[in-house]
Amino acid sequence: MAYFLMSMGSALVCALLLLVSVTSTAHSNVMADMEKLDSLAKGIEDGRVSEMGLGLSWKCTLCKMGMAVVQDLFASNKSQDEIAAVVTRLCILFNVEDKRVCTYAVKEFKHELLTVIDKLALSPTEVCGLVVSDCGSPYDPTTFWNITLPDKPKPPVTPPQPPKPGSNVSRVLFLSDVHVDLQYKPGANADCGEPLCCRPDSPKSKGGATAGKWGDYRYCDTPLWTLENLLQHLAEKQSQFDYAIWTGDIPAHNVWNQSRADQLNVLKNVSDTVLKYLNIPIYPALGNHEGAPVNSFPPPFITGKDSISWLYDALADTWTHWTPIDTKHNIEKGAYYSVLIQPGFRLISINTNYCNRGNWWLLLNTTDPADQLQWLITQLQYAEDNGEKVHIIGHIPPGKGDCLKAWSWNYYKIIDRYESTVAAQFFGHTHRDHFELFYDMKNRTRPTNVLYIGPSVTTYQYLNPGYRVYEIDGNYTGSSRMVVNHQTYIMNLTDANLTDKPQWQLEYDAKDAYGMSSMTPADWDKFVQKLETDDKLFQLFYCYLHKSHVTQPCDEKCRSHLICDLKTAHSYYFNMCPTTPGLTWRDLQNYRTANRMC
Repeated sequence: MAYFLMSMGSALVCALLLLVSVTSTAHSNVMADMEKLDSLAKGIEDGRVSEMGLGLSWKCTLCKMGMAVVQDLFASNKSQDEIAAVVTRLCILFNVEDKRVCTYAVKEFKHELLTVIDKLALSPTEVCGLVVSDCGSPYDPTTFWNITLPDKPKPPVTPPQPPKPGSNVSRVLFLSDVHVDLQYKPGANADCGEPLCCRPDSPKSKGGATAGKWGDYRYCDTPLWTLENLLQHLAEKQSQFDYAIWTGDIPAHNVWNQSRADQLNVLKNVSDTVLKYLNIPIYPALGNHEGAPVNSFPPPFITGKDSISWLYDALADTWTHWTPIDTKHNIEKGAYYSVLIQPGFRLISINTNYCNRGNWWLLLNTTDPADQLQWLITQLQYAEDNGEKVHIIGHIPPGKGDCLKAWSWNYYKIIDRYESTVAAQFFGHTHRDHFELFYDMKNRTRPTNVLYIGPSVTTYQYLNPGYRVYEIDGNYTGSSRMVVNHQTYIMNLTDANLTDKPQWQLEYDAKDAYGMSSMTPADWDKFVQKLETDDKLFQLFYCYLHKSHVTQPCDEKCRSHLICDLKTAHSYYFNMCPTTPGLTWRDLQNYRTANRMC
């Protein structure tokens, strides 16, 4: 089953966005067009018409056909409810999801999308190009903008060197993408045909395995007791950790039916559970699932009932359990903050929902939402002036296709300018275990920085639950604050459900597993080069990428795509990836689109 928001993007979201299309002078007949769509859907259902028969751009065709219907409704001054009823019918008609999910999803996203598109006037080409691949020229509200870097020149770069043997080391706990489902039910259908299963109201199973006690590999999220078991395990060893970073995505994937109250409830429930077990400093970042609807994070200029203050005010109250009270203002403004952890060492948490292409509020042509990147520059310049090293944490990796091109490019320029100050970056979102490399913008062969993408706690989808411990060059004068090693721990879900005795065990130690003597950007660049030729090393990396639960092999094209991803920390930029007749630029783009998470 395609990931929910991707399929919704090609039908439901498309249909809603059609409202902004330039009104045609000769309107089609709504009833006639709906009859055509009905006929087409039935043809696909009974096999008379195939998706391939419609051509490679069949989704584009459906988008434009649906546009004719919704345009007429808009031109006829129909109400939001009337328009939503037609969109719901289209969603069901083309099996975007089942009737229940379609009904709730349209209701969930209706107000946000109609509020945004009421302020826009897009052509059909821009609309369908935005939500369907290869369907016209997509509207990109943030294509042309630039942040302002200080006039102060970039200091001479001294390549980072591994710390001397015996140097002090800090140990940092990493948690991400817990996706706790407060309605998880053992024995429920785990493959229910909806975006999230293993719940009391999931459609009944027609046979096959049902949800296990501690979780399920299929379309299911984390039971609260599984998270609690993890926290009990971590509580026993928390004296080993200097602090923790927690990079967002707390709610479950029932994105078609989540209210603000639901999100605040799970935020409080999970945060209270974490506070119950861990008494170390914790530095959080915001995920894209905390919004209601998912991905909905209006910039500060959106006020009133559509403002995001309902969430950011709650985050400020929760996060300041761990962060200094002077971080509260920026958390309330944009869910970002900066904190001095130790003299000479600063941590900055950024809100990557302001680069999220699924955040429809960004269609309002917003440049640097909440002034976050300009604020980031100010923080990094202050750190540089005062000899501080900085770690940056966030949720959506800027090199993934989820991140808008202009925001990603500006972020890349910031890291390039402050490469001697930013010692490491830690993100989540993909649920997998990998990284992104940054390279000198003037010399693309020189690696400058590493962005680590850590494993998820959730099993969604087909993954073991996991967490990570980073070893960081420690607190002493002249420390590089770079990552010197990391260990990843997993729970073998199959064993846990068979024995009812979950065990959190070391999956691998990075330096030992990969034969690395150090972990500088140059070392990781060499590692990527080895992946291109050393099949044994690549298969090992591929296994750990999926937290030791590989469900399908990786052929040569898959391998090329994956290596491209490791070398690309800027979304929609593939110059680091050689193409061949069998591997085109479009292949790379489609791979990155298909393998993003939300």
